[in-house]
Amino acid sequence: MTQTSATDEPVGIDASESSSHKTDNFPVLLLGALGVVFGDIGTSPLYAFREALHATTGGVEHRLPLASDVLGLLSLIFWALAIVVSTKYVGFVLRADNNGEGGTLSLMSLARRALTGSPAWVLYVGVVGAALFFGDAIITPAISVLSAVEGLEVVEPRLTLWVVPLTVVILIVLFMVQRFGTGKVAAVFGPITAIWFLVLGLSGIVHIFEAPEVLWALNPWHGLSFIFSHLSISLLVLGAVFLAVTGAEALYVDLGHFGRRPIIFAWLVFVFPCLLLNYFGQGAFVLRNFRAAENPFFLMQPEWAQLPVVILATMATVIASQAVISGAYSLARQGINLNLLPRLHVLHTSETQSGQIYMPQVNSMLLVSVLLLVLGFRSSSALSAAYGIAVTGEMVVTSVLLFIVMWKIWGWRVGAALAVVTPLILIDVGFFVANSAKFAQGGWVPALVACMLITVMVTWMGGRRRLAEKTRRDEVPLQFLVDNLSRKQPTIVPGTAVFLTSDIEGAPTALLHSLKHYKVLHEQNVILTVRTSASPIVADDEKVTIETYNELFSRVIVTFGFVESPNIPKALALGRKLGWKFDIMSTSFFLSRRSLKPGQKNGIIRYWQDKLFTALAKNASDATEYFHIPTGRVVEIGTQLLL
Repeated sequence: MTQTSATDEPVGIDASESSSHKTDNFPVLLLGALGVVFGDIGTSPLYAFREALHATTGGVEHRLPLASDVLGLLSLIFWALAIVVSTKYVGFVLRADNNGEGGTLSLMSLARRALTGSPAWVLYVGVVGAALFFGDAIITPAISVLSAVEGLEVVEPRLTLWVVPLTVVILIVLFMVQRFGTGKVAAVFGPITAIWFLVLGLSGIVHIFEAPEVLWALNPWHGLSFIFSHLSISLLVLGAVFLAVTGAEALYVDLGHFGRRPIIFAWLVFVFPCLLLNYFGQGAFVLRNFRAAENPFFLMQPEWAQLPVVILATMATVIASQAVISGAYSLARQGINLNLLPRLHVLHTSETQSGQIYMPQVNSMLLVSVLLLVLGFRSSSALSAAYGIAVTGEMVVTSVLLFIVMWKIWGWRVGAALAVVTPLILIDVGFFVANSAKFAQGGWVPALVACMLITVMVTWMGGRRRLAEKTRRDEVPLQFLVDNLSRKQPTIVPGTAVFLTSDIEGAPTALLHSLKHYKVLHEQNVILTVRTSASPIVADDEKVTIETYNELFSRVIVTFGFVESPNIPKALALGRKLGWKFDIMSTSFFLSRRSLKPGQKNGIIRYWQDKLFTALAKNASDATEYFHIPTGRVVEIGTQLLL
């Protein structure tokens, strides 16, 4: 027997600082992080303070804000950024990397692996978090681009009618160019975003000098006093204030691309100060001109700079949207590899960077959803009502999973972990409740999207489990078949046959049908099972396990990380180091294609779940393409199965 281990890689706390993120690339990583990680949160000044003012005044046509209102709102925004982003994400969440990778599903895999028995409830918590991310992904491009283009209303009020059409055109172009990849475009993302943050800081600091009393908002008492004196509208105000921290999850999602140090450095030294300068500059401008509350970001710009700032803001929001779209692709691929979603078509847009992918089906669904939001809400103020529920829900999920990592992986005592996580969860829940108050005004949109995706993922997982159980009952034990064939061999033909199966114990359906119909056996028969590790990447020397039954049969288990693209031929070529002479030209891959029929006697709910599962399976990407198997080497054998 020849064998090599395919065990998971050890959990690392600071793996993001590994050799993949060398210090000599720090300036490049820093600039890249500015262009990708902070695009969403960096465009929040376009609408966050404005919407908080509108929530306070009930609309500028009713009354103008008071100086105490401005200071209270700025205080809430400052402490929201300081606690949610600087403390929670920068201080703790970024340390909870899964061998350098971040994101909801990555954190879920890390937490589930840390608990004895890998409890299912952790998996479902991760499912909820992933679904909420997609709910957020459809709103970010819509509200970001729309809020930037609305700057035309300040430059020239007669252009108001063109805001929505121009936004639609920009978004269509953005989604259409996804198929060409983002590698070349990403090279200019960092410099443009850096210029954007410099403009934010400079345009804000000018007005702070004109009204330095705005700095009193750093005192948390102004925020608390505002809440206590505005209890009747406190939920609406907090929901608007939360817009300032949307995009915080991107710091963790993009951890694997840039590493922890560049993200932390960019936030503390560049992004956070520029955001604060701009928010406080808007507040100072409103203190000197309360009627500017209608749109303080664009109105505080000098008249000569308004059009250039609109153009720069539009570019910044396109970059922010690009980051969310790319994140949706990555999360969808992780979901597929973790068997949470059916196989979808994945195209690689770079020959050197495996993370640069394009998923046509995901892209089309995002485009349609984003356009419907823009055409349905028609303004960033209306869209802000839909923004927040998905993000706050995802933040609650992150806090729950973070507690498990603190307790089980970092070795903290339960009391210490609770002392840190409980206040963070209370803040997340508070923001979630505040945003839930906007449910009827648009918050139902991301909630509906998340519920639909949760239904899809739960149905897919349940359907796969039932299908595996039913298949296992109908299959012959592999060891029994191997023993029988070794005693009474059928006709042997030259070459290698690889039979794919997800069941290690049972004989593959394709093998049984091949023997039944062809009555021949290849001189080498490989039972191949593909597994997904809880680690993001599996080293080549740990990818393949080979176990020999006899001269005719062997078992091969290939393990991929959940961020890797499963490439079976390349993985099998690694078997040469173990003594297996793999030759793709003399190898045939046998796949079983099941035709699923929903059961009629399982009850109405189960029947429709079966119908949904059948539809998902039918529209799933072809296994041949997904596993990168040459089409000329594949033999598919069809069977019918009643769910």
